[in-house]
Amino acid sequence: MADFTALRLGSAWRRIAGLMDEAAQNFVRTSFSSVVRDNWDMAIGLMDSAGRQFAQSSRSVPSFVGTMPVTLGHMLARIPRESLRPGDVLISNDGYLGTGHLNDITTIRPIFRDGRIAAWIGGTFHSTDIGGAPSVEARDSWEEGLTIPVARILKAGVENEDVIAFLETNLRQPDETLGDIRALFAVYEQAEARLARIVAEEGIADIDDLAAEIFARSERSMRQAIAAVPDGEVTDAVTSDGFEHPVTIRLRLVVKGDALTLDFTGTDPQIARPVNSPLNFSRAYSHYAVKCAFDPETPNNDGCFRPISVIAPEGSIVNPRRPAPVWGRHLTGHYLPILVLAALGRLIPARVIAESGSPLWNCYFTGEHADGRRYVRMFFMNGGHGALPMRDGPACLSFPSNVATQPVEQFENAVPMLLTEKRLIPDSGGAGRMRGGLSQRLTFEATGPKPVTVTYRHERVQNPPRGILGGLAGTGGRDLVNGKPVPAKARIVLAPGDRITFETPGGGGMGPPAERDPAALARDIEQGYVTEAGAKAYRA
Repeated sequence: MADFTALRLGSAWRRIAGLMDEAAQNFVRTSFSSVVRDNWDMAIGLMDSAGRQFAQSSRSVPSFVGTMPVTLGHMLARIPRESLRPGDVLISNDGYLGTGHLNDITTIRPIFRDGRIAAWIGGTFHSTDIGGAPSVEARDSWEEGLTIPVARILKAGVENEDVIAFLETNLRQPDETLGDIRALFAVYEQAEARLARIVAEEGIADIDDLAAEIFARSERSMRQAIAAVPDGEVTDAVTSDGFEHPVTIRLRLVVKGDALTLDFTGTDPQIARPVNSPLNFSRAYSHYAVKCAFDPETPNNDGCFRPISVIAPEGSIVNPRRPAPVWGRHLTGHYLPILVLAALGRLIPARVIAESGSPLWNCYFTGEHADGRRYVRMFFMNGGHGALPMRDGPACLSFPSNVATQPVEQFENAVPMLLTEKRLIPDSGGAGRMRGGLSQRLTFEATGPKPVTVTYRHERVQNPPRGILGGLAGTGGRDLVNGKPVPAKARIVLAPGDRITFETPGGGGMGPPAERDPAALARDIEQGYVTEAGAKAYRA
């Protein structure tokens, strides 16, 4: 193994991390879809020759970088690495092998050096349309759209016409999805050349040597952070709204020495509704919470997660068996970091946050323009962020996913809908020494001559985000059509002129409300964040 001084290691690492950010920027700038270009619902990752996560773009969806190495392992079980050649690119969107549902497409390219695979570069992005008719009523994964089995989409740099034909035939907007895939091809080509230049200029004989050093240091840093916390065991549970009945996720968190175990034994079984979270997705978001709480500054890579064990019984809603439907897997998976942080609040209260207004809220708009052109568009809308130990929760901030919000003008230009209202909701943040982040109210009006189908699946309506350490809960969410409440998980057809309104959940508060700084409360009232009626919660 090469001997890396701190200076040499730091120089090489920063250049490679910068390369990943450059690759992500190039992907966003050349992408065809608004979900990549505007929402940044994507990730670029670099793995060592063994397929272990090494580096990724800074603005990466946590589940994407957390699942990409596992996806590569499944790819190589189908297509042996010995059969790969320079210019090959592998593809799949299988939810059980990748990020948890079919809408995320992963492609990975081997990087050759001196005739052997020296590393892997991959990208994952959300495709709004993946065929079929994604529905909250799906009872198995086959109803949820097109599954792309592990395949070569590029063979020695030449497109595989059979794979392209499958995509073109099954997608409503194939040019958009194929445009994003081809943008990744170009990103890989450029990134491979830049990586070769970096390792040559830094005098790195083997990328694996650099990766091993990064892994070792990152693992050591995480173990030291865990070891600094006294051994202990805590349990907690969180209840999601579910469908016909609520669903409970249970956690036993154990700190022992320099290792940590997250045990979800006792969690409710999988259900025949599209909210099951495949193990890859559940593990990724569990790891993410531990990383944020214990060691947020160390580079994010395989080494960080070696001290963490995740136990998720097969057949549970956090590790379902195929063919359980998984389209809305985030409706379960996004609860996991919230649950982990809630449990850690009893061990390291200064490093956690209260519950946020998540799982992430979004909705799909589908239909036809007046001229017959079809459209499929997704719109993200965030709830309030949970309060932090030293500051109030930000309003309408995405957590635990970090997707951006699409500009309203871009959305209205693509879909015959008018956003007539977008405002903060007073008193929606949970009261506490630190207040939870405010949620928002959005109203969309169908302005075209044809009906619009709106599909959405929302949580935190019956079970609002909890406060922590004495803080109060935020408000629950609401969905309305023409002012009348509708189910939180539904597929609704809007007639021209109809309006649909979404009120996202507010973040939970932290610490007893009576301990809030009077000046901060007065400022909240002055700015309209808290009403005089809502202020009573702080004065009780």
